[in-house]
Amino acid sequence: MAFVPKKQAFNASINAVTLGTGDKSIVIGGENVLPFYTFDAPIENAPKIGVEISDLGMEEYQVPGLQEFYAGCTTPAEMAKKAETMEGASFLCLHFEGADPNGHNKSVEECVQVAKDVAAATTMPLVIVGCKNAEKDAELFGKVAEALQGKNILVLSAREENYKAVGASAGMAYNQKVGAESAVDINLAKQLNVLISQLGVPASSVVMNVGSAAVGYGYEYVASTLDRVKAAALAQSDDQLQMPIVTPVSTETWGVKEAVMSEAEMPEWGNQEERGVEMEISTACACLASGSDAVIMRHPAAIATVAKFIDALM
Repeated sequence: MAFVPKKQAFNASINAVTLGTGDKSIVIGGENVLPFYTFDAPIENAPKIGVEISDLGMEEYQVPGLQEFYAGCTTPAEMAKKAETMEGASFLCLHFEGADPNGHNKSVEECVQVAKDVAAATTMPLVIVGCKNAEKDAELFGKVAEALQGKNILVLSAREENYKAVGASAGMAYNQKVGAESAVDINLAKQLNVLISQLGVPASSVVMNVGSAAVGYGYEYVASTLDRVKAAALAQSDDQLQMPIVTPVSTETWGVKEAVMSEAEMPEWGNQEERGVEMEISTACACLASGSDAVIMRHPAAIATVAKFIDALM
């Protein structure tokens, strides 16, 4: 007797959220099966990869491969235009590292101008990541959302400390997409989604950032959370967990010791850049296999590899 596999498509599905406008717009989510389970049901919207660029320009990008790729770029806008040509890239992520009050402490006005310049330089969807200071991010997201009204951007992320300000401005006043960021806990993720929903932001305008970690650095908690969120959304039809998931990978992987320690310090570890690329690839693939609908990455070699990974499984 021939083997007949039992299909496991669910009645519930992940919300489909559109980012950007025009021909370059993308849709994340929309699936009603587990990650890459195309043998159970078609997955219309493949997972997407975003390219992280910093508002500090090339200041933070000293890795040879990044220096080579962005050769000649002196501003974030020039980097954005170059990043648009990167193999496997579907959207851009502008990371406002320089806004941190404990760092460069760039003014909100200066950051808004950078965002406007980047948006003018590219036609790809744009994700805005803050500096992790809740108060500064709330002000920054509101002003950027206003300046880029009509661009259908995603601000990543609204947290428990500032979701009211971010949701009211970016999500409601200027009709942008809002990321709900929680700390690797399904209950916290759901609670924040409920709060943002009660605020009045429609579910179709919300994505989740449930947290991340580089592989080997407590990643098992991330995998467990992603698995539980997807199971609750699909198998239990929990509409407060059916938002697609976007996971920042580059900020985690390029800060761990395997990526930052030089070959002179640890010769037995091999080439420093290769280590960073491998950490980024491993973490991104693990996040996608666990349930992320999009990942944010940095190195062109890592992005090209993960794009091939997605194509092979779709």
